[in-house]
Amino acid sequence: MKFYRIYIELTNVCGLACTFCPTKSLPSTQMTLPFFEDVIAQASRYTKEIACHVMGDPLTQSDLHDYLDIIHRHGLKAILTTSGYFLKKQTYDTLFHPCVKQINISLNSYNKNDTALTFEQYITPVLVLCHEHQRREAPCFINLRVWNLDEMMSEHSFNEILFSTLSEAFQTPLSIDTIYKEKPRSIRLAPKLLVHFDTYFEWPSLSNPVYGDGTCQGLQSHIGILADGRVVPCCLDGEGVITLGNLHENSLEAILKSKRTLNIINGFKEGKAVEELCQKCAYKKRFNGGK
Repeated sequence: MKFYRIYIELTNVCGLACTFCPTKSLPSTQMTLPFFEDVIAQASRYTKEIACHVMGDPLTQSDLHDYLDIIHRHGLKAILTTSGYFLKKQTYDTLFHPCVKQINISLNSYNKNDTALTFEQYITPVLVLCHEHQRREAPCFINLRVWNLDEMMSEHSFNEILFSTLSEAFQTPLSIDTIYKEKPRSIRLAPKLLVHFDTYFEWPSLSNPVYGDGTCQGLQSHIGILADGRVVPCCLDGEGVITLGNLHENSLEAILKSKRTLNIINGFKEGKAVEELCQKCAYKKRFNGGK
């Protein structure tokens, strides 16, 4: 069994309260460095890529560099996904660590929080990071995420300001009318620097309506490991509703061979969502022709 990547949550602390994310109900938890090293050693048998988040923001961690050193020692690559609010907490040597393959910055988090920061105060560290990336000719990619192009929660006015700012900063025209009409997946701003577009999505929840069967990338392309050591089949199960096991108690190998894990895998092979949370997840429509 191999995965394209494994999501390992260094911390479940995000530092924000974006309206498009579910409210965190679990206590704030950080994965200790010794335990993280053990988790990475096990994960290295199944993947070459570690996404350093599930719900939390890895940039909230003052010792992020130490986590990246561990990933690097085991010959793996890392993905950092952040709101962008905590860029100043990290040095460029950390953000451009040799193991970092990609940095994702969710720009649409800005106007979905109550914050005292002006847009200029928020976006300036993002732009400075991007320019430093270009100056260094850093090998990693930076994806500036704008995942708000849906009709129901249109952010047209915010995007006008954002696209204008990015256009000026990188001398690349970003026509808001064209983007909304043609819905490109991404636009290149500079070498290895992209603005990436998508829409909001509904997080899976037991309180959602039943969406029925289908297939999913969970336990196929990826799995998640929460900060408290619980293994989940999907990067959207930040609450550990489907806990397959805990790495404080069992090995990853044993958890991936467990009856519950295999039932989920075999169910998806037949187009069946055997878990209640999977039945109530609309995201799987993206893998089932939108049905």
